[in-house]
Amino acid sequence: MENVWMQNWPEDVPKELTYRLGKKPLHHYLEDHAKNRPDQIAYLYYGCEITWQELNDSSNQFANFLVEKGLERGDRIGLFMQNCPQYIIAHYGAQKLGAIVCPLNPMYKETELEYLINESGMRVVVSADELYDRVEAIRGHTPSLEVVVSTNYGDYLPSKRPYAFPNDFLFDKRVFSETYDLDDILKDYPTTALNRSFDVSEDVSLLVFTSGTTGRPKGAMLTYENALFKTAAAIETNGARPDDVWLAVMPLCHIAGMVMGVNIPVYSGTTCVLLTKFEPEAVLTAIEKYQVSLWYSVAPMNAGLLQYPGLKERRLGSLRRNLATSFGIPVTEELAEKWREVTGGCEMYEAAYGLSETHTCDTFMPADKVKFGSCGIPVFETDIRIVNMETGEDQPVGEAGEIVIKSPGVFKGYWNRPDATRETLRDGWVHTGDIGYFSEDGYLFFSGRVKEMIKSSGYSVFPEDVEAMLMEHPAIAQVAVVGVPDEVRGESVKAFVVPQAAQASEVTEDAIIKWSKEKMAAYKYPRFVEFRSQLPATSSGKVLRRLLKEGSEA
Repeated sequence: MENVWMQNWPEDVPKELTYRLGKKPLHHYLEDHAKNRPDQIAYLYYGCEITWQELNDSSNQFANFLVEKGLERGDRIGLFMQNCPQYIIAHYGAQKLGAIVCPLNPMYKETELEYLINESGMRVVVSADELYDRVEAIRGHTPSLEVVVSTNYGDYLPSKRPYAFPNDFLFDKRVFSETYDLDDILKDYPTTALNRSFDVSEDVSLLVFTSGTTGRPKGAMLTYENALFKTAAAIETNGARPDDVWLAVMPLCHIAGMVMGVNIPVYSGTTCVLLTKFEPEAVLTAIEKYQVSLWYSVAPMNAGLLQYPGLKERRLGSLRRNLATSFGIPVTEELAEKWREVTGGCEMYEAAYGLSETHTCDTFMPADKVKFGSCGIPVFETDIRIVNMETGEDQPVGEAGEIVIKSPGVFKGYWNRPDATRETLRDGWVHTGDIGYFSEDGYLFFSGRVKEMIKSSGYSVFPEDVEAMLMEHPAIAQVAVVGVPDEVRGESVKAFVVPQAAQASEVTEDAIIKWSKEKMAAYKYPRFVEFRSQLPATSSGKVLRRLLKEGSEA
């Protein structure tokens, strides 16, 4: 369809995107802040104030450490931490070298870590020390992994804090003979800049693990330009201001959390309040104390805060806009109106539609023309089509089809997976595997997923990934995994198991669930197990998950 959505383009948003300092990697913007506003606060972390100069110096020190350890441009570096300043330091330090950042969800267990480290050939992992035991357990099975850096969240926690740090992440500092301590690195290494040159359009800076349309996780290769484009677009379309204060709660290891918590503050030079996890009291106190004006949340966070005791007495009037994602609970007009009332006028609406392969934020919601239930309209320089799955032809307005996208945010392909790349990326268009449609006035509506990926607690769960791990159970002969509706998580994982004949009478559903809980992240392990004598399959042997899913929802 022609760009009918331009009729809804906000008057206060420019129609063309320009970059504040030109087309440069985001760490060049960080260096500019260190030069021109060195003492301004960049991040606030439970009362710890980190200036632009300190952030730039620390990332330089980490980059110099990597150089001394023999790291080179294009090497992969995993970040295995909860939200913390160390994550941001390591992220930009690696990219200043030209290395590729690989976010690792801190919920990953050993089997998942081993697969992803080997899949990407990571040479370095920066791990929170409370997670290091998982890294240590698989070091003998990850030949590419040469250097491990450990860190403790307490290294950036002041003795007096305006709100409590989460107790479940408060650990005594541990010292490991086989790791390097990041705190020591930031004391011992020089702050001198590396001054490397970059091809922003071609050089890969980020490897985000995703399913694409099928299969176990693959690394989506994103460039410096992908990150710059989507960051600048998100700032402009959402009306961010130079004096805004951002609140970052969403996991930095997720692409959307990364845009909001890692990229936007550095591009814009605005202060960001960083929290390790969502806790109602910490969120409310942070908004009050630091006059937070912009927040990105998921709808259940807002719904939970609306039930929080004494909420109406809290001073939340600084909040101007709250970008939110529907998950489990949709972002409805009713929810937005309740949030507006308790905050004294904060606008709340759906943040965007996007995926890892496009560095997310492919759409935005015009603040002056919010259409609840939709994902908004395409951002700058972004073409979105709805195509017939069989013919590839554009669907008429209002008719559903596959969402395909072309923009400067589109990834370069999957790491070492040319076949998967050809399947998803065709003539510059990302075939998302998602179903949607456009309304007459150009708003995108998301209908569902063609791919069989499961969305559990906001995380992507790939059936093949869970199945591969379940097949390590000695009592399982065959398994298939689907998502089933869950009022809290959105979807939960259900496993259909054909047991080994010799153990069929002994193994139980609860035993498999317990075993899985020990092996997999909390959002990923199956909550339900059903035994079958056989699984439905095609003549070629491909399991028909669709039939299993339909049977579970009947």
